[in-house]
Amino acid sequence: MDGIYGETMVNLFTPLDIGDVELRNRVVLPPMATEKSTINGNPTEKLYMHYEKHSKGSGLVIVEHSYISNDGRLSTNQLGIYCDELIDGLSELSEVIRSQGAVSALQINHAGGMCRHGITGDIVFAPSDAYFEDTNPLSLEDMKRIKDDFVNAAGRAMEAGFDAVEIHGAHGFLLGQFLSPITNQREDEYGGHELENRMRFPLEVVKAVREAVDGVLLYRLGSTDMDDKGLTVDESAIFANKLAEAGVDVIDVSGNLSGSRPDEDEQGYFVPMAEKIKSAVDVPVIGVGGITEPAFADKIIREGKVDLVAVGRAQWRDPDWVSNAKEILSK
Repeated sequence: MDGIYGETMVNLFTPLDIGDVELRNRVVLPPMATEKSTINGNPTEKLYMHYEKHSKGSGLVIVEHSYISNDGRLSTNQLGIYCDELIDGLSELSEVIRSQGAVSALQINHAGGMCRHGITGDIVFAPSDAYFEDTNPLSLEDMKRIKDDFVNAAGRAMEAGFDAVEIHGAHGFLLGQFLSPITNQREDEYGGHELENRMRFPLEVVKAVREAVDGVLLYRLGSTDMDDKGLTVDESAIFANKLAEAGVDVIDVSGNLSGSRPDEDEQGYFVPMAEKIKSAVDVPVIGVGGITEPAFADKIIREGKVDLVAVGRAQWRDPDWVSNAKEILSK
């Protein structure tokens, strides 16, 4: 396809086919919590208006993390996907996004040890009690229940009309907690020093969810803890390959215990990690990290470092970022 400069080259505005859907460009609106849901996790008119406003440019819109069960809930007004009664409201949300020409995805999540008793009212679970205070190590029975919760949530997302589901395995939430040797010091087959053990539960979740999702499946991979004792990018590259083998269609690369916004000044701070992951897999990879400039976003696509670029806060500030970017890059 001709690039926006008249060249035959993949660029920021080259469409991308993933499964049965076509993204109109390579720009992603990443999942960012709005706290615009009801206390029961239902979407509100404010949330619909937010996504209508911010879905008109990106090829892919990933809706903010939605809690799969009450014991995985992070905040009071977080979007929910934990019961069938939420499907109608989520159906309206997926339609709002689709009406703006974007492909819609819903991110599903369990916050694990980052949950607070004041929010969940329940026991707070983590892979082990090595890192988080006042948490209970997950039993094998609880792990099976949570895996089922992920599967049920994914099924609801499909029923609500979303084109895709993203499993959240980054930013120090539950699946990322299993992957990190800092937060996972279990002594069974699901933990410890060996990467094979630490990635076992996330992979079991992915394989089970894959069977429930007849659309596109994404995984948000927390690629590094940015800690000498933590998860490394080399380990994440191995894990990413396993994710692709398990049926993940797109890998969305971010940070793990380091969070989504580490103390970095330059835009694209997770792009080097994404480039490393991309070299290990044959599925599209999303790069992210405080990206604001169209020329930078276009450059990392053209150079083949990533396949898609997530532009979050910049699109929140300017809902016309994509159309403005196209104009800027065509000059």
